[in-house]
Amino acid sequence: MSLILIVEDNEKNLKLLRDILQFKGYRTLEAGTAREGVRLAQDKAPDLVLMDIQLPDMNGAEALKQLRGDPRTSAIPVLAVSASVMPEERNLILASGFDGFQSKPIKVTEFLDTVAAALARGKKGAA
Repeated sequence: MSLILIVEDNEKNLKLLRDILQFKGYRTLEAGTAREGVRLAQDKAPDLVLMDIQLPDMNGAEALKQLRGDPRTSAIPVLAVSASVMPEERNLILASGFDGFQSKPIKVTEFLDTVAAALARGKKGAA
């Protein structure tokens, strides 16, 4: 089963994402900061990264640049997870190179569909 890295500094949001994913059979890794998330992605090579945009040490877009700039992590699909749902903010987030966007609060079915689609695209890219 796929390994998903959750980079989220809010404990309640992290727990919700983890519980949903683990209930569906996914394995999870967790990071509370962007730097920790980048390090875990480099060390563990997850199949997917869920990246909060507003993190305490650097924003998710900057962490994405680091992931894309490293050959070990450049091909890992990364979904932005954010409460920023204004269309222009969402467009800016997607334009920064994320593979998809998931808004908060999480709608479980939509979230799982987004995760499954990102994992499927990631596997095709790796094949």
